[in-house]
Amino acid sequence: MIIHVTQKGDSLYSIGKMYGVTIEQLLAANGPTVQPTLIVGQAIIVPSPAEKLGRVLANGYAYPHIDKAALFPTLPFLSTLTPFSYGIRPNGTLVDLDDSELITIAENNNVAPVLLVTTLTEDGRFSSENAAAILGSEEATMALANNIIAKLQTHNYFGVDVDFEYIPPRFKQQYVKFIELLHSLAQPLGYKVMVALAPKTSSDQPGLLYEAHDYAALGAAADYVLIMTYEWGYTYGPPMAVAPLNKVEEVVRYAVSQIPPEKLLMGIPNYAYDWTLPFIKGNAAQAISNNRAIELAREVGAEIMYDETAQTPYYNYYDSNGRQHVVWFEDARSVAAKMQLLRNYNLAGYSIWTVMSFYKPMMTVMDSMFDIIKI
Repeated sequence: MIIHVTQKGDSLYSIGKMYGVTIEQLLAANGPTVQPTLIVGQAIIVPSPAEKLGRVLANGYAYPHIDKAALFPTLPFLSTLTPFSYGIRPNGTLVDLDDSELITIAENNNVAPVLLVTTLTEDGRFSSENAAAILGSEEATMALANNIIAKLQTHNYFGVDVDFEYIPPRFKQQYVKFIELLHSLAQPLGYKVMVALAPKTSSDQPGLLYEAHDYAALGAAADYVLIMTYEWGYTYGPPMAVAPLNKVEEVVRYAVSQIPPEKLLMGIPNYAYDWTLPFIKGNAAQAISNNRAIELAREVGAEIMYDETAQTPYYNYYDSNGRQHVVWFEDARSVAAKMQLLRNYNLAGYSIWTVMSFYKPMMTVMDSMFDIIKI
C-alpha cells in the first residue's frame, strides 16, 4: 500500500499514471472520499502488493439503529461486533437492549457479537451512583454477574465487554473482584471477558475517570483489555486531534508495562470534530464523520494539512457567517500510523468507536496491513 498526498495540479489520471494503477483501482481503494476534483493535501491510497504485518482482532462498536448501508460493508473487516449498550440497575439487573437484529446480522456475516455492559441508566447517562451501588454490595455484584451470564447464554454472544466509567475511587478493589468473579463464571462456559479502560499513563493518574481502573489487576482478571485511546480532542474541549499518536503511544507504553500485549486492544476513533474559532470554553464542537470532514473540505476549498507530531490531518475554513473553523479528522496516513504503533507493541488488535459510518480509507488501510481474525 502506498499513500499519495495530493499536490496542486494532481488528478486521478496523473496519480494513476505515476504509480501504474487505473482510476478504477484508486476509486475502489478510497471510496467516495475521492472525487474527480481532488483536495490539496488529501491522502490517496494507491493499491499495491505488500506483506501483511500479522493477524489482529478487530472489534467495532455500533448502536442498534445503525444504517445497514454502513454495517454490511464494515462486517468483512471485523472479528467482533459490540452493540451499545446494556445498562445496569442498582440491584444488579440489566437495562435491556434490543440488539437481536444486530446479533443475527453479525453471525450471518461471520462476525462474533459481544455483549456490552456499561453503567448507563434507563435514561441513557453514565452513573457513578449505579456503579457504587453494584460494587458496594456483594449481593448486587453476584446478581449482576449471574444476569450477564444468563444473557450470554440466551443470546449466543462470544463474550462480554464491561465498560464501567466514573467509578468512585474507593471501589477500585471491588471492581477488580467483580471482573474476577465474572471471569470465573464465564470461562468454564467458553465466554471471553473484556474490560474497557480509561487511557492512563501512570498508576496514580488523578481523576474520577482513571483512579478506579487498576490496569495490572484488571488485566490479570480479564481475557482482553480495551484501552480507550481517543477523546483528547472532545466535544467541549479545545481543538486538537481526537487521537494524537504521541498521546496514544504514551498510554500504550504504560499499558504494556502492566498488561501482556497479547491481551490489549487499542481504541481507534472513526469520527471527527469541527470547532468554531476562537475556542470559547463551554462551546461545543460539532461531531461529524470522517467522510463528512473530507466532503466539507472539498465544499469550502480548504487545503488539508498534517500535524507530524499528532500524525493527524486538519484544515481551517470560514463559514458563510465569516466565522473561522478548524476540523480534525482521520485519514489513511493517521490510520496507518496507528496500525504501525499497534504492530510495534505487538498488541492483540484494535477496537473502532464507532462503525456507524463506513469510512473506506480506514478499512482499506487496516485490511492492507493486517489479516483480520475471524472467530
